Amino acid sequence: MELLDDFQKAGKIAKEALLYGKELIRKDAKLLDVTEKIEEFILKKGAGMAFPAQMSCDAIAAHYCAFKDDPIVFDKQVVCLDVGVEVNGCIGDNALTVDLSRDQKDLVRASEEALRAATEVLALGVKVSKIGKVVEDTIVNAGFQPVRNLSGHGLGQYQVHMPPNIPNYDTKEHEVLEEGFIAVEPFATDGKGMIQEKGEPNVFMMTGKKPVRVGFVRNIQKEIESYQGLPFTARWLFKKFSESQVNYALRQFNQLGILKSYAPLVERSGGLVSQAENSFYVGKDEVQTLTKA
Repeated sequence: MELLDDFQKAGKIAKEALLYGKELIRKDAKLLDVTEKIEEFILKKGAGMAFPAQMSCDAIAAHYCAFKDDPIVFDKQVVCLDVGVEVNGCIGDNALTVDLSRDQKDLVRASEEALRAATEVLALGVKVSKIGKVVEDTIVNAGFQPVRNLSGHGLGQYQVHMPPNIPNYDTKEHEVLEEGFIAVEPFATDGKGMIQEKGEPNVFMMTGKKPVRVGFVRNIQKEIESYQGLPFTARWLFKKFSESQVNYALRQFNQLGILKSYAPLVERSGGLVSQAENSFYVGKDEVQTLTKA
């Protein structure tokens, strides 16, 4: 399939970066330092960022991205590390969980086993609800709940999230997998299994272009355009522009309706969350795991 080679390259680098990041998540390490080392690792490989590296701790399931002066220091958290890489726009997206508490190995294993079980049923023409059922059954049998309003997704060129939706529970729907690229990402929790947005966003995506009058705002808009519509973080912009300029520009883009913000996604009942994720190519003759060591 066209683009498969670039998806394979992106997947390989994404897995390397994920495992590199896993080794950096240690007690007393700073979340910001680990984030920047992972992003530097990816760029040195000659690849681009599909989205900012994210480390979501404890009840935060996803979308926590380090701020410029992020205060978080690792101690005994359960850390969901999510890393994305792009090669010519083709995406490698994968995640794992590090249990610094050493008390949540069963929770971590639940999402890992759910991903493994889902991988075994992936095939052209399989119902996405069957994938969801396998994920749900595996997690529930381990004594936890799947996060029902988070899901896997399709991958495209410069598109991190696109159809099909790959649920983490049995939706009873009849949609089937077609040839293409997907990410499967089970989330397990000891809470109720639903998330909500909570906290300040630091992941953004430009959704269009409108004329702006202020010179530095135009320069920031041009810089964001270099991300090719992929998610970004304000922290990247601070390397070239002042904090006040970036914040002003983001406010203006938001007012113009061309900026989407992604706040942290927190388990509603405060439950701990674990995550596991790989990217796949679903082909006519085989299913390839793209994010593999």
